[in-house]
Amino acid sequence: MPAEIRKTLLHVETTRIEGGKAAPVPLKMIAAVAVIRNPWAGQGFVENLRPAILDAAPDLGALLTEMVLQAAGGGDKVEGYGKAAIVGVNGEVEHASGLIHTLRFGNHYREAVGAKSYLAFTNTRGPANASLQIPLMDKNDGGRRSHYLTIQLSVADAPGPDEIVVALGASIGGRPHHRIGDRYQDLKELGHDLENPASV
Repeated sequence: MPAEIRKTLLHVETTRIEGGKAAPVPLKMIAAVAVIRNPWAGQGFVENLRPAILDAAPDLGALLTEMVLQAAGGGDKVEGYGKAAIVGVNGEVEHASGLIHTLRFGNHYREAVGAKSYLAFTNTRGPANASLQIPLMDKNDGGRRSHYLTIQLSVADAPGPDEIVVALGASIGGRPHHRIGDRYQDLKELGHDLENPASV
């Protein structure tokens, strides 16, 4: 069965001043959120999660992607991106993970924004009003620290015990006044190969 969606939420925040200094370009962060019934609720331990993942994840990915694109004004505007899920207390973290860690969910977003890097993520378990944290990174450059951001929000009545909160996040811009450099500078100073940053 497709995901049973109780409600959706669109969160948009714009940072105009950071550190007491006006941002040259305001940072906009967007979160598209769906609250769904946990498809494995009441079934005890389910060995094979795949059927429900295939039923629910593709439409969820498409819906949330469209919500982000509308708020951003198009996929080309999105610079940072990420995903997250919180399963209610009657579920397993594996249930939250199952819905967002499939290409059938993430590829809708990845393709719509023309991304190359992987989608940063969190997957947790919690009660209603639990903190939803969506980590972001540059959609094409995992070492661009200016776009290491986190969207934080909560849904007052979700997830219920048998629900899952599923979300996609986006940024238009990076942190205002970012000034800690990129990881490539560190790698160069440490004498590490960019293709083998751990020197293994």
